[in-house]
Amino acid sequence: MHDVNAASPYPAAPPPPPAPTRTPAPAATPAATSTSANGAPTDAEMARATEVLRIISASYSAKMVGQERLRTSLLVSLIAGGHILLESVPGLAKTTAASTLADTVKAQFKRIQCTPDLLPSDITGNQIYDAATGSFRTVLGPVHANFVLLDEINRSSAKTQSAMLEAMQEHQTTIGGEVHHLPKPFLVIATQNPIEQEGTYELPEAQMDRFLLKEIVEYPSPAEELEVLSRIDSGVLDPDRHVTSAVSLDDVHLLQDVASRIYVDPAIRNYIVSIAYVTRNPAPYIGEERARFIKYGASPRASIAFLQASRALALLKGRSHVLPEDIRELRHLVLRHRVLLTFEADAEGIRSEEIIDQIFASVPTP
Repeated sequence: MHDVNAASPYPAAPPPPPAPTRTPAPAATPAATSTSANGAPTDAEMARATEVLRIISASYSAKMVGQERLRTSLLVSLIAGGHILLESVPGLAKTTAASTLADTVKAQFKRIQCTPDLLPSDITGNQIYDAATGSFRTVLGPVHANFVLLDEINRSSAKTQSAMLEAMQEHQTTIGGEVHHLPKPFLVIATQNPIEQEGTYELPEAQMDRFLLKEIVEYPSPAEELEVLSRIDSGVLDPDRHVTSAVSLDDVHLLQDVASRIYVDPAIRNYIVSIAYVTRNPAPYIGEERARFIKYGASPRASIAFLQASRALALLKGRSHVLPEDIRELRHLVLRHRVLLTFEADAEGIRSEEIIDQIFASVPTP
């Protein structure tokens, strides 16, 4: 794994156009501390957002042991209004984390177990004939909820997976020609098993690109696992026990509104675009030898994801402006499912995270 701050071993290539003029660092601007013409968050709004996030985190930790990185990823997705893909082996509390977060913000939570025989209508809904009235009535599917957990999404067929595209992108479903809007906020939390497992199907690129982030959930540490056993013995981790709703959906709307007004300097915007550019034109930046492992670079959705997620992450850290460190911290979450590698890379054991780190090392930090 390469240090993202390390100097590139390859000759510097010309920066991708356009290259906007850098402006002073965000911390020095009035927008970071008071209301301005662009509607930046006020001190009072930042204080309220920070308190809401503290309450959510405390409620989450009361039910969950460890998995702090997962909590951050879920909150970034919720605040940014995107969706998240979680990959891991079974039994690492992904479902518990999703339901706990939903309970915490008093949101409607639905879980869909994906299987090879699952039909699109099982997700979106269907029209059922009512003999008493002689007409059809619409029955909405479980996707019509604030938090939707698609468990083991890569065990369902491609047709069923594609049924979620309209819901994830347009926040609506079409049943019998009639459009049904989804509630706000709307967050899809999809889990998938490693593709090496039997009975799994790799998600198509179009579906992967709809996810704001992709998180790899890892095993707990021995200390965390001991804490799990201790809490089970004491009854604290009773699976039937729900956390008390700590905040409301109005508070979530507040977080999303404040995050949308977090300041992003033009130099950081250029940094984001430059990174996306290099993923598509890697050879001059990371060398032909490494560039041959990249099959497809990131789409413009990656740049949008960096912009939205970095604002949410800055808010989580109590800042009203984005720093380059936020972009670097999000690099794997945003790009590991968008920078697609070749079969040759897989055969040689090259991971996407390694290529992503080299790309970041080649792009100057503002």
